[in-house]
Amino acid sequence: MGCEPHARGRPTRRRRLPREARRVARGLRVSSIVVQVAMDEEAQPFLDAAAQVSDPVTIGRAVHRGVVVGNATFVLVVSGIGMVNAADAVAGSVFRYGSEIALVSAGSAGGLASDARVGDVVVGTDIVNVEADARAFGYALGQVPGMPANYQADEALAAAFEGERVTRAAMASGEKFVTAGIAHELRENFPGSWSVDMETAAIAQAAYNHGVRFAACRAISDLCAPDSEEFDTHLDGAAERSAEVVLAALPRLAAA
Repeated sequence: MGCEPHARGRPTRRRRLPREARRVARGLRVSSIVVQVAMDEEAQPFLDAAAQVSDPVTIGRAVHRGVVVGNATFVLVVSGIGMVNAADAVAGSVFRYGSEIALVSAGSAGGLASDARVGDVVVGTDIVNVEADARAFGYALGQVPGMPANYQADEALAAAFEGERVTRAAMASGEKFVTAGIAHELRENFPGSWSVDMETAAIAQAAYNHGVRFAACRAISDLCAPDSEEFDTHLDGAAERSAEVVLAALPRLAAA
């Protein structure tokens, strides 16, 4: 999600799926692509586009569905918000589908870059955890001890988004409620980071630990305003933009 935690915004709304997406296919063939989002709102555009959706399977907190859109099949995972939920969902995917999956972090993010605009889509190049600070022991700011200073997205997966209207840039993640003041601090400490969300760094670290290839494709929902109004207003649009780009890239992701 973006700079404002969903719990501080409007409550989750449950919406009916379109008639085509309500057709349940038991035993739907599972793809090697797993698309992970944090919230139902971020999952909804994928479900709206679906011709078939499998029965949901819950692993821990995360809800998994097999989804068919056009000729592409993928697994859509709704993890819940935050770093721990995100990492736990990755572990569940690896347990269920194996480490050969291609994992995509999708959904919304807050814009940190001075030229970021609401609705822009960023494809991550490297990902940093803004919560980590072990500089007293000689580690870089953002580096978890024993882990890399940042996590590199898989180049072949990231390249699958070429041809779409995206910005390829560094991304940041943390558990903070990112207001304008905190955003200023993040811009100073992590000047290359184009966006910030609450899951992607955890997804990246879990993928690193399990030897899973990953990419991130997030749309800007807000520019880290002092309150949640901007996020609440633009969440659905950002979710649609992220899903639009991911769905367009599915054939190339499958071939990567």
